[in-house]
Amino acid sequence: MFYNKIFTVFFLLFATLHSYGQDCNITLNGTVIDEATKLPLSFVNVLLQELGQGTTTDEEGHFLLNEICAGEYHLLLSHIGCEAEEIPFFITKDTTLIVVLEHTAISLAHVVVEAKKNNYDNQASMTVTRQTIEDNTNKNLSGLLENQTGVSILKNGSGIGKPIVHGSYGNRLPILNNGIAQSGQQWGNDHSPEIDPSTADRITVLKGTNAIAYGSGNLGGVILVEPKKIDREPHLHGGVNYVYETNGRGNNLNLQLQKYSPLLAWRISGTLKKYGDRKTADYFLNNTGAQEANLALQLEKSWNEKLFIDFYASTFNTRLGILRGAHVGNITDLKQAFDRKVPFFTETGFSDKIEAPKQEVSHHLAKLRAKYFKDENQSLELVLAGQLNNRKEFDIRRSGRTDIPALSLQQFTFNGDLKYRKKFTNNWTLELGNQNILTDNTNIPETGILPLIPDYISWKSGVYTTLSKPIEKFDFDFGIRYDYENQNIVAISRDLPRSIVRFQNNFHNSGSVLGLKYRISNKQSVTLSTGYVTRNPAVNELYSNGLHQGVSGIEEGDQSLRVERAIKSTFEYKWLPGTRFSLNALAYYQSINDYIFLNPQDEIRVTIRGAFPVFKYEQTDASIYGLDVSTQFSITNVIYGVLKYSFIKGTDTRNDNPLIFIPPNSLFGSLTFRAKKAVHIGSLNLEQFELELNNKFVFEQKNILIEQDFVAAPPAYNLLGAKLSTNIVFPKSKIRFFIKADNLFNTPYRDYLNRQRYFADDLGWSLTGGVNFKF
Repeated sequence: MFYNKIFTVFFLLFATLHSYGQDCNITLNGTVIDEATKLPLSFVNVLLQELGQGTTTDEEGHFLLNEICAGEYHLLLSHIGCEAEEIPFFITKDTTLIVVLEHTAISLAHVVVEAKKNNYDNQASMTVTRQTIEDNTNKNLSGLLENQTGVSILKNGSGIGKPIVHGSYGNRLPILNNGIAQSGQQWGNDHSPEIDPSTADRITVLKGTNAIAYGSGNLGGVILVEPKKIDREPHLHGGVNYVYETNGRGNNLNLQLQKYSPLLAWRISGTLKKYGDRKTADYFLNNTGAQEANLALQLEKSWNEKLFIDFYASTFNTRLGILRGAHVGNITDLKQAFDRKVPFFTETGFSDKIEAPKQEVSHHLAKLRAKYFKDENQSLELVLAGQLNNRKEFDIRRSGRTDIPALSLQQFTFNGDLKYRKKFTNNWTLELGNQNILTDNTNIPETGILPLIPDYISWKSGVYTTLSKPIEKFDFDFGIRYDYENQNIVAISRDLPRSIVRFQNNFHNSGSVLGLKYRISNKQSVTLSTGYVTRNPAVNELYSNGLHQGVSGIEEGDQSLRVERAIKSTFEYKWLPGTRFSLNALAYYQSINDYIFLNPQDEIRVTIRGAFPVFKYEQTDASIYGLDVSTQFSITNVIYGVLKYSFIKGTDTRNDNPLIFIPPNSLFGSLTFRAKKAVHIGSLNLEQFELELNNKFVFEQKNILIEQDFVAAPPAYNLLGAKLSTNIVFPKSKIRFFIKADNLFNTPYRDYLNRQRYFADDLGWSLTGGVNFKF
């Protein structure tokens, strides 16, 4: 039994008469092929890091390196459209390599779980690679995904955002942090997932219907944040990544260290961030700074390739300022704030102070996993995890009470998962799973204010099974799932006189999925999948009652909400005629009965904390459909491009109205020049020199009625960006430099999905520079 990496390397050794350790005439030759098409990859940069000796593959994907001494080396491979790979190996004689690279990543469907790569061939997906994560350390999880097809961001200012996949977010979109469903989604839409993406090797978005193993009530998609398994490299390796952003004068620092030992493999990662006031094209967004301090530890141990145990622990801590101009005192001022070009309380100078209104959030996770391999075709996996989430929100309060939180929540979550997987001799693969989640949500009695979300304890248990089998040119997938959820709620009555009110809810949810892929050829395929699920209303949708400070609005739940029932179908076409071009098109349609959504009311309510718009959770029947198209192409051997288009439309079919808070259509494109060969300047080796121009156009959301929202949807906008990057390779280390500009023309705009658009513009011009040192 052995663990496959993201890339596969097969060593074919040829006997020679050279003596061990003293021979410096060893030859290393190899072939690089595309994982998806199995075609050779030409113009791949190949570098033997310790010697600084490099070459480029020819038209047949071959490369040759001569005069190598016996010893330990790292082989670096990079190619247009591929994620750069590093291969550690020990060489004693002439050696031939066959290297498989992941090319055209926008068209591949893959997820990394532990070290074994599972191909979800019937599942539409996209992946953000490690290099993209490192180059965007200044962004949160949502920001890393916003240029992907089918993905949008529900924002509340520049530092708070939740990802949206095909119109689904929050309770409908599970986010798995190292395999554990992220808690805190039940608190609403005013906060980002408390995850440090710098700990991940890749972030994968599953967009189809076949994600039944990841939770109940889900057809919109799943987001997987996965650190990779620690490489079997006995030396100490690591990296330091620093990024500075001019808009907000933001400093971002990440450190990673790792080392493999048969006794215990370990990796540690830490991140620090600090930002001050962000700036639009014309004015500062006062009190929008942010601070963040995170730490993660990963430990791994194997016994005889039969038993694998890993432990993961992380702590995420942040303080976020909320735009001061979003909190006003009376109805007249609020109506004026909706119409003003410049928000109230706007100062002319920069400040890095974070004052009320603000949020302070910490999230702690500990996970233990044991995986036992009975043989190569059979495994059993047990996962135990605990999460502790503390959230405090501070308002501007009278009588010196601003330092007392207006909302103080503590949530403890226990996760217990058991999974059995078996591959039969007839190529049937069976997976059985049981997932249990216990959640204890408590309001800390320090606020002096009625809680927005009541105290509750919920227990959810689910069982599922999936079957898959390749049949000649077909791949077949089927899955069913059942979940039971019990909610015990202790709330305060809405009517006077106040009293304690208790509720107990029991929900039964079910789901099933069916997927079929047909391989037209080794270059084309079509996939059809369909699924049905039910989703019960979450506690915040049922019982919210009060000011949601983060979104500057009053939210009210509805205790009569019913279970949602959804059907979603997707049709995907992939075409990879060669390594120079790929096309992916995904059409989807989802019908949801009793769709739960947060609906703006024709009401502005005055409280002792100010005047705020009112939102209520309501139900209707809805349909959401769309099209994602992405293509990647090489114009020449040094220039390649990417085009991505997302179309989506949502309709309230019960009332024949548009569905609110559905993302507008968008178009993203980029052209990248990349030097064909490594450049040698004296003793310096520069490789992967790239210059990129990109453009994002977001259409106006015209599928909305003016009376459905407090403010009309903003007009379309266009943002131009540029990026320059290169690597300097040393015998035992590598330094990457990059500089990029966002919103180059300093365009003033407002984004439909940004709740801050009621009061202020979005971000203006920004310059970001970064240095990444790896050893």
